[in-house]
Amino acid sequence: MNAFVRMAGSIVVTAFLVHLLIIFLEMVWYRLPSRKAKNRVSEEAGKGSISAEGANDALQTHVSGSAEPQKRIAIITGASCGLGREYALRLDRKSPDIDEFWLIARREEKLRETARGLGHPARCYAADLTAQGAVDELAERMRSEGVSVRYLVNCAGYGRMGSAETIPEEEQTGMIDLNCKAAVRLVNACLPFLGEGSHVVNICSTAAFQPFQKLNIYAASKAFLLRYTRALRMELLPRKIMVTAVCPYWIRDTEFIEKAETSEGSAIRSYPLSSRVSSVAALSLAGIRAGLPVVTPGIVCTLHRLFSKLLPDTVLQYIWEGIRRI
Repeated sequence: MNAFVRMAGSIVVTAFLVHLLIIFLEMVWYRLPSRKAKNRVSEEAGKGSISAEGANDALQTHVSGSAEPQKRIAIITGASCGLGREYALRLDRKSPDIDEFWLIARREEKLRETARGLGHPARCYAADLTAQGAVDELAERMRSEGVSVRYLVNCAGYGRMGSAETIPEEEQTGMIDLNCKAAVRLVNACLPFLGEGSHVVNICSTAAFQPFQKLNIYAASKAFLLRYTRALRMELLPRKIMVTAVCPYWIRDTEFIEKAETSEGSAIRSYPLSSRVSSVAALSLAGIRAGLPVVTPGIVCTLHRLFSKLLPDTVLQYIWEGIRRI
């Protein structure tokens, strides 16, 4: 028995160390300039046609094959409030490789409030991403201007609390349409405009780590988004496009909880140890820039992620049943 325990422990430790090694190697890989980029910069420098200051632009535009530097943009959905707005404000201050922000949400006036707080130029697109043609229109704008997408941050999403019997079917399918289908369509629209060093960020949730009764469809949609994001990362790894899933815990100072609560008031009674949008954005951006595959920006979501790998879903669901009644 002791030998079995030691062997199991050794397997777990070895697997964890291999996991850390793979992440480290991926982070190194993202930062190595491709051979094509280095050759192009060397050739142009040898001809005297490029300065040291222009080398960075050459590296950034080599993927498209364009001789002219492209406009580098950041697309942020759900940018009218909460985490989307906070990402816009922080990227505005700390991302010199962005020329313009494209902000997307349904409420135009709220979008303009976000835009007014930015030092960079910003375009506001008031659109419902679940509507037919909304993503197609955005893709056409990108094609017509020949942009380079440096950041795609999918923050748009919503949830409803309650049971399958109390949440209207249109609300249930609406969560799937926005949280899953719209995110996938946005990624597909941006793929031709992503280059080496670009970032794709999908805001998932700690709810993605297990089934959650009374938050069923939302948690399931985020589980899809997490799995999709992890696989997308491997698919885009050869192109050195960083793909990250952000999985925060409850964020108290956003509109999510207020809008998620339904007439079934006892579905979730309290939100202990809720995080704040500023800390979630700061911690997750550090992980995004590092090129981590999954970021859990806080102690609670990090512990939840750990226990979800150690405990069966049934046990986790009964633990949640107790927490939601507190």
